[in-house]
Amino acid sequence: MRVPRMIGATRKFLAVASLHAHRFMRRIHPAKLIFAGYAFYMALGWAILCMPVSQSVPVVPLDNLFTAVSAVSTTGLVTVDPGTSYTFLGELVILLLIQAGGIGYMTLGSFVMMATAQHLSPLRERLARTAFTLPEDVSVGSFIRTVVIYTLVIELVGACLLYLQFAASGVDNAVWSSIFHSVSAFCTAGFSLNPNSLENFRGDVGVNATISALSILGAMGFLIAWDVWRGLTRRSFALSFTSKVILKLTGAFLLVGTAVIFVSEPGIAALQSGERLLASFFQTMTATTTVGFNTHPISTLTPAVIVLLFFLMAIGASPSGTGGGLKTTTFAAMIGLVRSTVRRRPEITFFNRVIASARLQLAMASSAYFVMLMTPAFFLLCLTEPGKDFEALLFEAISAIGTVGLSMGITGSLSDFGKLTVILLMFAGRVGILTFGIALASKDEEAGKREQEDLLV
Repeated sequence: MRVPRMIGATRKFLAVASLHAHRFMRRIHPAKLIFAGYAFYMALGWAILCMPVSQSVPVVPLDNLFTAVSAVSTTGLVTVDPGTSYTFLGELVILLLIQAGGIGYMTLGSFVMMATAQHLSPLRERLARTAFTLPEDVSVGSFIRTVVIYTLVIELVGACLLYLQFAASGVDNAVWSSIFHSVSAFCTAGFSLNPNSLENFRGDVGVNATISALSILGAMGFLIAWDVWRGLTRRSFALSFTSKVILKLTGAFLLVGTAVIFVSEPGIAALQSGERLLASFFQTMTATTTVGFNTHPISTLTPAVIVLLFFLMAIGASPSGTGGGLKTTTFAAMIGLVRSTVRRRPEITFFNRVIASARLQLAMASSAYFVMLMTPAFFLLCLTEPGKDFEALLFEAISAIGTVGLSMGITGSLSDFGKLTVILLMFAGRVGILTFGIALASKDEEAGKREQEDLLV
């Protein structure tokens, strides 16, 4: 009789524990759970990369941590060469971390849950809606299905196209290299198995076009894919206001950036016109999408082009996509705020549409937190790396927090404290600038308990 009683007591205990755990999780802000989830994946990847079976040559633990955080954050900054420092297992771990970070660690788990149980828990819905900044009218379940299918199809097509080009160019292990670079490009990670990124393919139209298409499709965001899919299934194709803003601003940045680099960069002036245009576009694209591949050495670019890349990397990609940065929609909201303030209009508008005050507050908070996090981090880099150029350190900091991955060649020579600073910036960039701040903040007092005062600005 004791065994059935013990089994019954165990079941009751587990049921009560599960109920209390569920209630506890519901009280936690989704931002804190997203923060913890990404930290767990980074720690897991770090532990596996530290194993001798993952390394071709000995790699110190800090460099393994740097690689794991860079992969999950889809940044692409590296202190060691992934193609020569890690075995196939190590490269596979990096690829899986990139995929988990690119589409969100909770997305695949939610997809599997829907495939088996046909529904999502309220907690997972809150997490997904927070991570992708989804509007209330978007079904989380349908959106996640679209994200997973869209990702797998695009990455598969990209891998096939890259294989044809890599095989024709004599690239070693063309199959694996094409898969790795396809996932890395779509997730805007910028990890490459080549020591000089894609500089050997600067004049290759096929490779440039494929990598650019993958990166742009990933960076523009899954909301656009959702809009298109919903339009096709309902036979009424109409893009949302967010999608229109993303498409117009992304196109404008690519066009203007390409023209500026084409005209002002003497380092590519000696190239033939076609290759020069290709190199100009690719460097603009890699900063705008935050993918981080490069076909031209960044350290040789002129100060004017470096400043342009500062701007593009800081703004970054678009919400609900795989890229980082402040986001194009945040930039649009801030432009609308400035215009309305100058013209003394009560409503904040962009493209003749009124922006909701809640979204404007998020944009302002994200921008402010970006500066508040960047400034002390950059100051620390200047303190710990006294022998390095001011310009190179600022570039490194913006690239890290924007999860871009471009560098002027100083990443591998950073001090241990400098590497830890960059790791923090990459982590904040992946989790999301504002999400990172919410996760670290304590619970605020209830509204209405404070006295209102006037502050002159």
